Order: sequence, then structure tokens, then C-alpha cells
Amino acid sequence: MGSHSRKRSGRTRAALVSAALIATAGTATAWGDTVTTTSSGSSTKHRQAGQDSGELMDSLQSFNDPRLSPGGTVTPGAYRAAWQHVLGMPVRQASFTEVTTQPYNGDALHYRDHNVSNGGAGGGYNAGRIAALATDPAHPGVVYAGGADGGVFRSTDDGATWTPIADHLPSLSVGSLAVAPDGALWLGTGEATTAFDNYLGTGVYRLADPSRATFGQSDALGGGELDNSSIHQLRFDPDAGYVFAATSHGVYRRALGAAPNDPWQKVLAPCAGVGIGGVSCGTGPYFADLANDLVVQPGSGGKRVVANLAWRGGATYNGFYYSDDAGTTWHTANPQGGINPADIGNTTFAYAADGSKLYATVESPTLYNKSPGAKAPSTMLGGVYVSNSGDINGPFTQIADAGKLANSGSAMKLTVMGPGYQPGVQSWYDQSLAVDPADPNHLYLGLEELYETRNGGSTWTTVGRYWNLGLNCFSYTAAQNTCDGNVMHSDQHALAFSSWPGRAPEVYAGNDGGVYARPTTQTAPGWRNLNASGTLRTLQYYSVGAGSLPGGGEAVWGGLQDNGASVLVPKGSTYTYTYPGTTAPVTEQLNAAGEMAQPFGGDGGDQLVNPANGCQTVGEYTNLALSVTNNCGYTANDDGTPSSMTSISPNDPNARFIAPFGVDAKDPGFWVAGGQYVYANTRTWQSTSGADWQKLADSGAGRSITAIKSQRDASGNHVIWAAWCGECNPGAGFGRGIMTNYGGSWHQVALPADFPVRYVQDLAIDPSDPTGATAYAALSGFSRHWNVGPGAGYGHLWRTTDGGATWQDVSGADGAADQLVDASANRVLFAPDGTLMVATDLGVFVDDVRADGLGHWKRLGQVDPTAAGNLPTAAAVYLSPSPDGTSMYVATHGRGIWKTPMP
Repeated sequence: MGSHSRKRSGRTRAALVSAALIATAGTATAWGDTVTTTSSGSSTKHRQAGQDSGELMDSLQSFNDPRLSPGGTVTPGAYRAAWQHVLGMPVRQASFTEVTTQPYNGDALHYRDHNVSNGGAGGGYNAGRIAALATDPAHPGVVYAGGADGGVFRSTDDGATWTPIADHLPSLSVGSLAVAPDGALWLGTGEATTAFDNYLGTGVYRLADPSRATFGQSDALGGGELDNSSIHQLRFDPDAGYVFAATSHGVYRRALGAAPNDPWQKVLAPCAGVGIGGVSCGTGPYFADLANDLVVQPGSGGKRVVANLAWRGGATYNGFYYSDDAGTTWHTANPQGGINPADIGNTTFAYAADGSKLYATVESPTLYNKSPGAKAPSTMLGGVYVSNSGDINGPFTQIADAGKLANSGSAMKLTVMGPGYQPGVQSWYDQSLAVDPADPNHLYLGLEELYETRNGGSTWTTVGRYWNLGLNCFSYTAAQNTCDGNVMHSDQHALAFSSWPGRAPEVYAGNDGGVYARPTTQTAPGWRNLNASGTLRTLQYYSVGAGSLPGGGEAVWGGLQDNGASVLVPKGSTYTYTYPGTTAPVTEQLNAAGEMAQPFGGDGGDQLVNPANGCQTVGEYTNLALSVTNNCGYTANDDGTPSSMTSISPNDPNARFIAPFGVDAKDPGFWVAGGQYVYANTRTWQSTSGADWQKLADSGAGRSITAIKSQRDASGNHVIWAAWCGECNPGAGFGRGIMTNYGGSWHQVALPADFPVRYVQDLAIDPSDPTGATAYAALSGFSRHWNVGPGAGYGHLWRTTDGGATWQDVSGADGAADQLVDASANRVLFAPDGTLMVATDLGVFVDDVRADGLGHWKRLGQVDPTAAGNLPTAAAVYLSPSPDGTSMYVATHGRGIWKTPMP
């Protein structure tokens, strides 16, 4: 699921939230957290029951807000222009090697710490979020999966192994996949699970021979009309000769026989007055003309087309629309029966194969906007409905609600998970719905969990449970665990069916943890986990760090969206450790099976690793909730005991969802962290509680630190630079600033008028300046050419050499081929020889300052941007040196961790 919260036991919840309102990004509480402090002084953040509403939204905003700041809107063309610039840049040749190639086991034995890990929950092997699925009817065993920011993967052996086939398109953000009647695979870019990612889309691509070929830029269709859109669905209407795209900017249509460069035609956008009139949208805090789903009614000769356009929080255009002439003209539907036409939000449709039944899963804006009480169950699900005539006007009959689903074997039952966590609590985010082509009464429904009915909704069974934790069947001792196999990763986004001659039909489910499958006839518990080979590599990292192991090799750590923190060590690695309170050292088998493990559960944020000992690490859950381990998070016993993690959270009131912390660049005995406050820790690896952090400075009420760095100067003082935002959401009131103690006392830096009003994603202190006065600031978002709002200034990298008194844009000359790309700059790192390296949403770029001087940038990789050895186009979000400084690790938000020689 999108994020994780602390349960009463202190466990990190696997991403389940009740996001009723958009909480201010960076605010640590949404309707109120409670903090429990132990006698030792450590603290753990707990969500009050029913008040966990902001966490998933914070997770999504933590990635999106910086890229949309300051105004919240990016003019179409920004991303395409940045990509074209990259293609014309000079190149610093280097080769990237994929690192995270082992299977990722969320249930690995000996990594089941009861307080910090979710190990043992039953989900098994994980990949990153899967936004779309398709099967190839002409090629048995061929399945396609689309990662949220990981591109397209193909399996030719029914999910046993996978191969990436779109790594070097301009965007790896996938919204939809569909196999056309002629066998071509169509890809709609721009992830559809949230409208905030919409600028990442670069339109639609068509691959003529998908079972063997790979996507290239020449496969693009259209003339840029769908740039900056998220494409929620691609639907074919062969009878009428069209393909439809349901996008974040309305419904588009295109003739199936159109030439590649022929434009897409917008046919339905009520707020823009396209396709239908009389809809007064006005203005509001929503995305206008957001098309969530579209279906063509079988048996209508391609004439009847049905669409849902709706903003999850409610808008005047929300509702169902239909066309009886294949999308040329449209009408507003007036559904009768169980559906309230005035309370229609995000909706997913599914027709029976003969068109006789129309099913709909409907999110309720009323519930979305209702703050749940501390005792009341919480859901955003209006209900699941069926029109037994197949007519969009109904009458509709409700066949499921949150209570009915909770009593179907769900782990999200009120008596198990508590108030605030009932089925459909995230129905604005995770929905999927599909009817078995062979049986109009056999239906699969995806919300946080996956449900199945074989009698048209009279009864339901939870066939993809959220987890086993908290159930009576569960035990950490394997011999005493009697739970069945009906568990998969949470947050369901995609469903598909296979129909190959000579093979039993199967259903495929894609969610925040990858892909699962089983025969449609199966009623016994269990799924095939199609992530087990480790080849579906769509993991969405926020960070990476590495340290040497005593026996040789390195431990590579990284924090992940919705998949905790991973640790990768060479197969057969061992580590000798003496547990606290014991005297006999234990030799631990860190990786006997050749798998990555997940010592930390929930969302994983930043990660601090001791380069001299890779088993010593501090991992962030969210909002600066920190835990330290000195033995790789390994527990001596299979049942997760004794605990290998210690909470050392500073308990900041206003930390960002992914809050920054790290070690002083020249003093390993000094750590810093940033929430609202600046903290320091001198106990480091001996830390035992949150009391080991000392407050040094306050960024200001309502502010949150976005980047922090420390470097001891020649006099032994620790010079600290910290950037902050507040108000942190893009839009009116957005603010940012930088503070430092350079010069001896803490103060806000007076930024020049042309310093961009955008997120400061990272800071770096020049190691060659012994005073700490030379620092760099990396900015997110897009330049003033594209950004709507109060942003000013072009560059993404700025430098001061006098402690912040003056600043210079060192991104290069505006329009020059060697200018730093105009896309989010996420991380800055100095190579040992002084070369500057910047990770961006479009790759890694370097500036050899000694040879060229500042402002002359090169793309790091192969000369041919489509060649093997290049970094995939997934956003590069973090850089970290190898322990010996000869290589650099790159974390991507969608294609795992990669490694390249240090420039």
C-alpha cells in the first residue's frame, strides 16, 4: 500500500491509511498522532485509530510536491523539452550495472524483528508498484507488466522470469497497457494511481511485435497532445474503428488506422466544454476533467461507450457519462437504484463479456471529506454495484460495501485492525475490477485487498489478504502458524485474464508489491508469486547506502516506497555478533538463500550506513522515525527474537514524510537530522533512545527541513547547512529557505531575488573548502519557462562561496548544450577528484570542474542513449559512494539500485 503507519504494537503498517483530506505535505500529523515514550526515553509514533488519514497522501506528495513546486502546475512540454535537451548533451562515458538483481523476500527468516519488521506477514517476494497488466492472446505464456516508474516488463514463461522492454523511453511512468486486436502492445505513460504524477507522461506508444521487440521513441503515437497527462486506460473499439484514452485531462480518441503522427482528438472534457455542454466547473482544489475509467459495452456494435470523470474529493463535473455514437457526442448519465448520482467519485467499471452486466466500484467524495471519528469505522468506499441490464443509467444494485467485505475473511475487520482501517479506506487510490470472460457472475475486486465473488456479489471471499499479523492463525513460530496462503502485497491496481489454448485460464493481479496469479477455477487458498525470481525489478527506492562486511563484500541498503528497507549482501555472507545481555558471539548467516531481505517494514526513507561496517545502519520509517541496528537487522531465532532494532527517533513535530539525516562528511562521530528542528547525535552507533539527539536550531513553526548536511571545519566546529519548506504544498503560500550555523551562530540565509522559489532537494558542502563556506543547493521542479507560479530563475544547482552571502547559478548558460537538464535535481555528490555529480529525474550528470570550470555538464553513460550500460530513465533520486570510494551507487524510483565507476 502507499504508506505504512505504526499500529498499537509499534509495528509498521503496510501502507494502509484513510486519506480523507489532503494533509499538508511535511506535516507529521494528520488529525493527530500520539507519541508513546518508554522509560528509556525512546519514542514511537502511533496513529490514533481512525486518524491515519494523511499518511498515504504524504507518501505520494513527498515525491510529487517537489516536482510541482511552487505553483502546483507544470505547463505541457516541460518534460519533452528536458528529454530533447538530454539527447543533445555531451557525454561522459561510463557503464551502469544493475545491483538489486536478487529476489526480494519480505518474509525472510531471521529478519522478523517484532517492532520494526513486517516479516512473517505472508506477502513473500516483492517487486515495486505495478500499475498495469496485459496478457498476449496470440502468444501463450506472454504477460506484460507496467511499473509505476519502472517501465514495461515482459514474461514469456507465464511470470516465471521477466525482461524490461522500455528502459530508454523518455518516461518509465506507466499508466496503462493494452494488447490491440492486431496483436500490438499499446503503452500509456503517466502513472494513473494519482493525478499528481501527471507531468511524467509522454503520451502513448505502440509496439508492433511485443513478444520479441522492445519499445523505442519511434513507437510514439500522436503529436504531443497527451504530454503531461496520466493515461488511466487505453480501450479498443474495433467495431467502430477507434482506440480511447482516459486521461487526467479528459477522454481522447484516435482511429485505429491513423498514421503515427496523426493527433489524438479530445472528445470528452466537461470543464473544457468538449463533447458535452452545461457543466459549470468553476475553480477548485481538484484536477478538472479527470477521466478515471472508460469501457465499451460488448454487443453494442462499438456504439455505447461509458466513462467516469471525477475528482476524488468532489467536483461539479463528477459523474458517469455515455456516448451512443462511439464517442462523438456525450450525455450525462443519471444512474438509478443504489448509486447516489450526487456522490460519485473515482470509479472503475467492468462489463461482463456479453455486455449483459455492468459492474462499478464507486469511491464516495462524501466519505473522503468526512473526518473519521476515533470510534467509527472508516472507509471511502461508496460501494460496489451492478446494473443487471448493462445500462449505465441502471438501475444499480449494491452488491458489496465495506462491512460485507470485512466479513469475507478480510484482515481489515474492525475487530482485527481497529477503527480507521476498513476495506475501501483507500478507494481513491487503489481500485481494480474485472469479470471472468467465461462467467458474468465471477468477479474480482481489488481495493487494499483482493476479493472474489462467484455468484454476482451475493457472497464474497477475501482471496488476497492484507497480511496475517493480528489474525488468530498467526504465529512467528512456523510450526504453530496455521494461516492459509491467501495473502499478497496490499494495494491492488491491475487485473488481467489469460485465455491460451490448452491452458487453464488464469487471473493476474498487480499491486504495490508486484504481480500474482492463479487459475480462475481455483478456490483453494494460495497464489503464484510472480516476483520470486527477482527479475521483475520495479522497486521504487528513496535512498541507498553501502558498507563493507568483515568477511568481504559489501552490504547495500536502500529505503523503498511501501517495501521497507532492503539489505543486499553476497550469498553466503556471515557476520559475528554478540547480542546485548549475552556473552557468547553468534555467527549469523546473513544470506544463505541468495536473496535480499527486508529488516525494516513499512515505507523506507533515508538510510545511513557505516561504510566501515555495513551491518551498522540507521533506517527511517517515515517522518524521522529512526531505528538503529548493529547486526544487519538479523534476529538469532527464526521467530524474530531477540530484537535487533532500537528506536532512536528524535520525535520531531513536523518532519517531512521522507526526512533527511546523515553523518558529518569529515567526522563519523557526529550525526545530523532535520525535522522542524535541527538535531545532532554524538553517540552514533551506541545510541539507545531518542534522547541521544540534541536540538541545535529551529527552522520555524510550520516549517520542515528538506535537506541537511554537516562538515567539520579546520577548527573542529561542525558547519551545518539546512534547507526548509513551509508552506510545503505547491500553491499559494509556498515558501522555502536555507539556514546555517556558518560563522558561529544559527541564522537564516538571505537568498537573492533570482534564487528559484522551488524545493531545495539537497545540499552539499564542498570538501575542498576547509571553512565550510562553500555549499551547493539542488532544486527540484521545472524552470520559469514551464512552471506556473512564483518561481524565478532557471538553474537547478546554485553555489555560495561565502557562507550564503551571495549565490550563483552554476547550472550553465541558458540554452547551451552543456547546461544541466531542466528537471528535478535530487542529489549532489562530490567525487574524490572534485567532480560534481547530480542525480536528476532524467539521469546522472557530471561537471568536471577542474577541466572545464563550473557550468559545463555531461550526461553520465553511453554515447548512444538506448545502448546497454545506460541507466534506465526512471528518476535517479540518490547517490552514495561505495565504501572504498571507487564506485557510486544510484537509487532509482522504479528500477532499483545501480552502480557505476566513480568519475
